[in-house]
Amino acid sequence: MTFRAPARALAAAAVLALAAPAARAQLSAPPPAGSQISAAEHVAMGDRERASNPASALRHYEAALAADAQRYEALHKAAGAAIDVGESAPDAARRTALYKSGEEYARRAVEANPADAEGHFVLARALGRTAQSLGSRDRVKYAGDVRTHAQEALKRDPRHAGALHVLGVWHAEVMRLSGVTRFMAKNFLGGKVFDSANWDEAQRYLEQAVAVEPDRLVHRVDLAEIYLDRKNTAKAREQIEFVLRAPATEVNDARYKRQAEALQKRL
Repeated sequence: MTFRAPARALAAAAVLALAAPAARAQLSAPPPAGSQISAAEHVAMGDRERASNPASALRHYEAALAADAQRYEALHKAAGAAIDVGESAPDAARRTALYKSGEEYARRAVEANPADAEGHFVLARALGRTAQSLGSRDRVKYAGDVRTHAQEALKRDPRHAGALHVLGVWHAEVMRLSGVTRFMAKNFLGGKVFDSANWDEAQRYLEQAVAVEPDRLVHRVDLAEIYLDRKNTAKAREQIEFVLRAPATEVNDARYKRQAEALQKRL
């Protein structure tokens, strides 16, 4: 079972190419060891790079962690950036390594600050991606953990668009499983939590994510697919057309536009 989050986020959730020009990568790479740039400055530099060049942002966040290994903002941002880079990595082994790295950073973030939503969200997202390379039993376990951490994020921030997205996709992905697969997961692999999945919740969570972040294409393309699954072609068309005409402002928006084109053929 595959959970896609944030672009296909999970399981999930959810978020996803990245080849910036070599010259830019060299200019934006962290300075050599021994420079006097602080951890806070590295985080700020990573933030400036994140939308257009997640690989460069990841290097900055890792440089911040080299200076301050328990810095929460660097941990959860490194986790998110690692997942972003992994989602566009063409090599499967590289993707798996990046997702695992993102999971490790996210676990450290939750340990450093369990009271904040962001750590739980990136852990839910990372677990969904890591699960893709696991066997059936482990994937079912990870699916439960994805749901748990997304819910923990929403307890702390009920309007966290990423966590809303992850939960919406989680419900949709479970509902897309065949009846036999769901039966096996629930009765033989410990997936009792799958009983809670339903289409109403999938739609509700994604609609809320769109309401919070209406310009994020990733929310709209996954909501469009849910509408199609539910035979609501009018609403699906509305979301697809929005994605196709919107400007690409994030590194993975071109991918979401291609997904929207594919969904358009199902109308």
